[in-house]
Amino acid sequence: VQLQASGGGLVQAGGSLRLSCVASKSISSFRFMDWYRQPPGKQRELVAGLVGGGGSTYADSVKGRFTISRDSAKSTVYLQMDSLNSEDSAVYYCSVWMNGIRYWGQGTLVTVSS
Repeated sequence: VQLQASGGGLVQAGGSLRLSCVASKSISSFRFMDWYRQPPGKQRELVAGLVGGGGSTYADSVKGRFTISRDSAKSTVYLQMDSLNSEDSAVYYCSVWMNGIRYWGQGTLVTVSS
């Protein structure tokens, strides 16, 4: 499975970005589809996740501001990020779980300027 993340960039505080993750397989194959992030000098953390059969989960720090969604026809998972603040600055990774294996994309950098 290959995952291609895009959509990162530099944005001012209060702004929005939408990240995309295109998968090389149908996303219906995946049990979980997640976005993680790793701020500078910190550990990677789960930001938002989708379960294959439905349902989503969010880190407390992004609830009400971020939305994870998918487009099965495009084999793409999105992360809409609104009301960004400096603490959201990080490398964002998409990740999927299939048949007991977790796969990772290459990461896309999000920088929020205050």
